[in-house]
Amino acid sequence: MTAGLHGDVWAALGSVMDPELDEPITDLDFVETCTVSDEGVATVGLRLPTFFCAPNFSFLMVADAYDAVSQVPGITHAVVTLADHHASAEINGGVAAQSGFVASFEGEATDELDELREQFLQKAAMAGQDRVAQPLVDEGAGPEELAGMTLGQVPPSGDLTRLRERRAKIGLAADDDAPLLLHKDGSRVTSAQVPLHLRRARLTRMSIETNGEYCKSLLQTRYAATAP
Repeated sequence: MTAGLHGDVWAALGSVMDPELDEPITDLDFVETCTVSDEGVATVGLRLPTFFCAPNFSFLMVADAYDAVSQVPGITHAVVTLADHHASAEINGGVAAQSGFVASFEGEATDELDELREQFLQKAAMAGQDRVAQPLVDEGAGPEELAGMTLGQVPPSGDLTRLRERRAKIGLAADDDAPLLLHKDGSRVTSAQVPLHLRRARLTRMSIETNGEYCKSLLQTRYAATAP
């Protein structure tokens, strides 16, 4: 195994997000094991905070990890599995067979997960508006200024890049001419709507971040005995 190829696989896993928490699974410590053989076979083991984490969220993460790792140049085969979960067998079997969520949970699931993924991306894009706008508010920007501001007028930051990425994934304007504040249908937020819009954006961000901290604490507790 080359360290470079292992690093490429790890970087690919870093592009996989927990859809609800909007954080990379590597940052959340959901990747328990990751190895690459001399033949280019990547074997990845995932774990989650609880035995009962929602099967749909769990399936998305395992499937996304499989897709991300499979696309790494030099990887000849990917094996991605989820451990310690009540639906591990269905999820692991479905992802390995590339059969989709409905076929993996035959008789239980009725729809694939595209709509669910978009709902979480919409929340992430909403939360991102708070992350980008709040520093501007702290510096004295008012509703009129914020309503007229474009992404190109916002100082570069990691949060701005993150907001652009989330918007682009759901088809919302993300270029320099795009308004900083948008409704989920893509329409511009008026100055009169700015206060309420920012409150909603902040509540969305706080909800996501609170869930994230809760999940991290559950994971630490669950696997405390195996921590180095």
